[in-house]
Amino acid sequence: MREKDTHGQRQYKSNLFADYLSEKERLIEVYNALSGENYPFDTKISYETLDNVLFGGPYNDIAFTIAGRYVILAEHQSTVSSNLPLRLMLYLARIYEAMVPSEELYRRRLYRVPTPEFIVVYNGREPCPDKQVLRLSDAFIAQEKSPALELVATVYNVAEGHSREVLAKSRALSDYSVFVSMVENYRAGGLSLDEAITKAIQECKKRGIMEAYLESRGSEVLTMLVAEWNWDDAIRVAREEEREIGFAEGEKRTARTNATRMKSAGLDVGLIVECTGLKPEEVASL
Repeated sequence: MREKDTHGQRQYKSNLFADYLSEKERLIEVYNALSGENYPFDTKISYETLDNVLFGGPYNDIAFTIAGRYVILAEHQSTVSSNLPLRLMLYLARIYEAMVPSEELYRRRLYRVPTPEFIVVYNGREPCPDKQVLRLSDAFIAQEKSPALELVATVYNVAEGHSREVLAKSRALSDYSVFVSMVENYRAGGLSLDEAITKAIQECKKRGIMEAYLESRGSEVLTMLVAEWNWDDAIRVAREEEREIGFAEGEKRTARTNATRMKSAGLDVGLIVECTGLKPEEVASL
């Protein structure tokens, strides 16, 4: 029987990616593929609490310690924010603060802490390179060759057709990628979210993809994914609305600028209204 971490299972139960990797051997396999390490399945792992303070979503990603490392392994289906390293730094500061006894900070002896490592798995449909590196120093106003503070997060695109070498190293991660892509493709084909998830679960079981996990957790997968995808859809809609509002405001500013110039040139108000789309009272107020 495979060793299970019941603490990890309690921690991660509202997000499919984290729930899927709450199985220790599966997590080690995925981590090895992403990090280039080769830890055996009996390597000691301790799941840690992420407390939902990092990504602001309705679910947690994964934090765990392994071989002296504190690893944050996050999965995103919406666009990865360039501010991720800054959020990671703030989160890590809280972790170290809670981890280190305050009296140890003032001793002469060096107090050792786990080495941080940050890996992001991107599984969305927007264009994204197979691998990219996000650096905290990119946010610094004064750019330096060797910044006094740095944090690096590595992002892997594991969506369908990407990162083939990485996916070839992990059946678990490859299966997960196929499942997510299958759901997205069914949605793109016109199925509702519930229908797409249900059909993907049925198809994956037939093809032996995530079979053991889906057999044991199938009914809960639907609940987790509906919450997760609805959240990501809400983010997409909000961003689209922001772009539309920004575009409309930009058009309005341009119209007012053009109207001001036309009015200064002595053109008729009616002509200005016709050309700019502004209301007569708006032109009159310029």
